[in-house]
Amino acid sequence: MGNTSSMLTQYDIEEVQQHCNGACETILPFPPFLALIADEISQQEIVSLYQRFCQLDRNVGGFITAEEFLSVPEFAVNPLSQRLLRMLDTLNFKEFVAFLSAFSPRASLQQKIEFIFKVYDSDCNGKVTFSDMMAILRDLTGQFISEKQREQVLAHVLEESGYTKDAALSMSDFMKILDNSDLKMEVEVPVD
Repeated sequence: MGNTSSMLTQYDIEEVQQHCNGACETILPFPPFLALIADEISQQEIVSLYQRFCQLDRNVGGFITAEEFLSVPEFAVNPLSQRLLRMLDTLNFKEFVAFLSAFSPRASLQQKIEFIFKVYDSDCNGKVTFSDMMAILRDLTGQFISEKQREQVLAHVLEESGYTKDAALSMSDFMKILDNSDLKMEVEVPVD
């Protein structure tokens, strides 16, 4: 796609759609089903995302760095932004679209849960432990609740789902716990 300051061609748009139809897994640490399928992202959305990508790519290097991501106020104040940045290094435009796919209103609940699993699985061993979940709770709650309260809440959630504090949750275990939740994880792509 060349220089980020250039305009997207029809070929570039179709290439991004194709890339997000399953090729993303070779670049990003996400499973293939996290990628948007071609009919879920419109050409107009790709153009809008490209414009935003170019705004964020301040160095005009063809990729977005962690510092450039943190220039987005909503991302910078997110308590999980540092965890998300650890999942990424730098993103080119195709990877940028694939990353945002989990936040699409058209992404399935399974896609969203799988993305969240990757955020929780900080050591990338395919398991989420009690300590992994506690770390996320600390990030999310800050000093609003005590460590003991966090432990009690988390132990209760696990117990209600049939797990103990000693459990190392696989993706399927994690799905079982979150499958019945009313998970809201969406970012609207403004289309001009």
